[in-house]
Amino acid sequence: MPNALNSEPAIRIDNISKRYGRTLALDGISFDIRNKELFALLGPNGAGKTTLLHILCTLLRPDSGVAQIRGFDVVKQPLAARRLLGIVFQEPSLDDRLTVRENLNLHGLVFGVPRKLRRQRIEEMLDLVELTDWADKTARTLSSGMKRRLEIARAMIHDSEIMLLDEPTVGLDAQTRERIWTYIRRLQRERQITVLVTTHYIEEVEGCDRVCIVDQGKVLALDTPEALKRDHGQQLLRIVPKDAEVRQDILTRFGDRLAGDPGKAGDTILLTSDDAFVELMLADFGNRIRSLAVEVPSLETVFLTLTGREIRDHDAGARERTLAFGKRGGEHTR
Repeated sequence: MPNALNSEPAIRIDNISKRYGRTLALDGISFDIRNKELFALLGPNGAGKTTLLHILCTLLRPDSGVAQIRGFDVVKQPLAARRLLGIVFQEPSLDDRLTVRENLNLHGLVFGVPRKLRRQRIEEMLDLVELTDWADKTARTLSSGMKRRLEIARAMIHDSEIMLLDEPTVGLDAQTRERIWTYIRRLQRERQITVLVTTHYIEEVEGCDRVCIVDQGKVLALDTPEALKRDHGQQLLRIVPKDAEVRQDILTRFGDRLAGDPGKAGDTILLTSDDAFVELMLADFGNRIRSLAVEVPSLETVFLTLTGREIRDHDAGARERTLAFGKRGGEHTR
């Protein structure tokens, strides 16, 4: 029979809502995250991902609903919940005046890690994120990618069982993003921790245990990447016509196959497809289009199917971050 620790979800989110004025950032969302799970919260900027993480790490209070970290209510028992968390915020939070080692040591001191254990963990984490050679350099001398690696290392200095990462690779180049994910997966595997990561980069979540797709503050779907593609994905045909006349001809003839809003796609037309339709399109419009690409079922097409638009249609990230970190009722929520 499983013990209480294994049966209790690492994170429980039950009917959480949060409003900023007239903006409903979270609209009664509910889901559990299992122990030792690599769990991704996937959605466009402005979907409510950052707001949810700020509630989980006790920086924001929900308007309604309950959020728990290993059974601890984040509103009623914030200190107990917070001690279990390692957090990497989307916004930089290092002390640039301190060295790499000093940043790690300060975090260990704050969380009461004994001196001997603190020294051991600092060396372990420096090695893990490949910053040993930079240990005595000030944080301000690091590149953006190195700073993010340091923040990941810092989050694991104390006895954190659950790691929360808010868009950990935003603004980084593709090679650095892949490197960051290598550290995240290695940490999750070696330390047997639960990881909740938010992202709007679909390609980053393929290797996660489960993916929760959110948009406009609501959960649209939650399952393994394979199950999401099986249940919601579809084959699409991405077409770039030679001119506006051809574009209109295609829209008039195949408007019932439109996937997404053609007004937001520029010259590109996205149509639901199968092999027979590809042959039909080539036969009827082959010499009147600039390019044609078949997209097999993917998490990108899953999101398109669920929302009617592509995940990077808009950029409301700055708005959500302002709301989450701004003032309300005379208090700083940061």
